[in-house]
Amino acid sequence: GGKEPVTILGINDPNIALAIETGTKYEKEDIPTTVVTENNGTSTVIDSPALNTRSTTQRRKQQSHDSGDVPNYELNSQQDSNTARTSWKRILLLITAITIHNIPEGLAVGVGFGAVGKTASATFENARNLAIGIGIQNFPEGLAVSLPLRASGMSMLKSFWYGQLSGMVEPVAGIFGALAVVIAEPILPYALAFAAGAMIYVVFDDIIPEAQICGNGKLASLGGIVGFIVMMSLDVGLG
Repeated sequence: GGKEPVTILGINDPNIALAIETGTKYEKEDIPTTVVTENNGTSTVIDSPALNTRSTTQRRKQQSHDSGDVPNYELNSQQDSNTARTSWKRILLLITAITIHNIPEGLAVGVGFGAVGKTASATFENARNLAIGIGIQNFPEGLAVSLPLRASGMSMLKSFWYGQLSGMVEPVAGIFGALAVVIAEPILPYALAFAAGAMIYVVFDDIIPEAQICGNGKLASLGGIVGFIVMMSLDVGLG
């Protein structure tokens, strides 16, 4: 039945004729095919044996490939959640370290004012200069709290509020130091050492690795060197 049309078309090669007949049989195989049609948001499933062509086979492969991408979306969502949780842990660690660091600073100011007149070096001018110096260096500490909160999506007002809140422990500690100068003065060196250790731990464990990961390693290292030189110069120059 298939030889006469082939002969009329001028195709005498039996291999070409066999290929044409095979392709025709492939498209007309009676294999049930699931066809999904959508109408006004509803889906209808139809089993049709007459539509099993190459295009429907390709669509089925494409649907199978698309359905395999669903776990990837879930995996990406889980990774984003873990990243956000880790970021919040780092921010809380930094806020805690700075808050702890502010407590002995407040004690130092309180002790400085409470000890005025007890020794020749304990003057009001020295206590005032100490309070001004600690107040100035509290500005970058407040920024160190506010900027990560702002970068994590918190509003500007809330970021500013929490940045100021981390320094509110200083006045409280200052009042305590002024009232209990006899008790607080011997404890002050240990409290300052503990606060310095907490800040160094945060810098080496969190800030430096984060700067290296984000691709600003050289700039962060240069900033650390400059900051160290400035603080050492101020410490030596101002006594």
